[in-house]
Amino acid sequence: MQIIDTGIYRFALTSDVKHVHSVAKSLYADSSERDLPVDFKVRLVFDSLVRRFIKPQISFYADQHSPFKPLPLSQAPAVLEWGMNWCVAAHEYSKLLIHAAVLVKNGKAIIFPALPGSGKSTLTAHLGLSGWETYSDEMAIIDIDTAMVNPVYRPVCLKNNSIDLIKKWHPEAFFTPTCVDTQKGDVAHVKVLDWHRYQNLQKVPIVAVVFPKYAAETELTIYSLSQLYGFNSLSKNAFNYNVLGATAFNTVDKIIKSSSLFEIQYNNLKDVDAFLTEDIIG
Repeated sequence: MQIIDTGIYRFALTSDVKHVHSVAKSLYADSSERDLPVDFKVRLVFDSLVRRFIKPQISFYADQHSPFKPLPLSQAPAVLEWGMNWCVAAHEYSKLLIHAAVLVKNGKAIIFPALPGSGKSTLTAHLGLSGWETYSDEMAIIDIDTAMVNPVYRPVCLKNNSIDLIKKWHPEAFFTPTCVDTQKGDVAHVKVLDWHRYQNLQKVPIVAVVFPKYAAETELTIYSLSQLYGFNSLSKNAFNYNVLGATAFNTVDKIIKSSSLFEIQYNNLKDVDAFLTEDIIG
């Protein structure tokens, strides 16, 4: 059994797939020395003896539940990361969870809700390796009482062309092996924090909500958004909004009323960094 500590949540991983343990150790070993209770017990297993040898497939289980169809063995490290995301999204009801990246500078958080293909993860990885703190790539974990956002110790998931771009810009970073031909295309994870740096992070207030959209032929274009648009969009991006009900409504309301709201279209990450730093963080 291998302990995976993400700061807020701890996972106990059991698997016969050696390279899954190896990749997880590369990403999380520096965080796994604390003697604390485990939140989720997860397994990556072969459901069929035949599938262990002929076109091998792997299944993810959280306790006895398997939320995904079996997937090729070569995709096992990515399946583990997706499964860990599922565990939190399906079971966390004490905090508001929004499908968004979170970047922090000078104690101020910006959250980036975005659709697939918007360039969110590329932006998150690059800024997280360029002076910003990456609090999350996939999930903003927000306290329902204070509307402050928590850091989580997870890598950034890169897809397709983004993998080579971030490798070119940040060759010193650690990347997992690329899982090819997944349902999201080619996928690799990049480590943007070490455990020592993560331990110095605190939950912080959200000062802006920015909806990014990469457009190859477009220079940086900035649109101010209404509070109504921002509220509707954040609500739709929340995993547990319907479960939390009025509590989620009030938390989103706090975020919207205390945040600047923008949509940006961009093709140059340096321009985005300058806008976020100079015009939002201040």
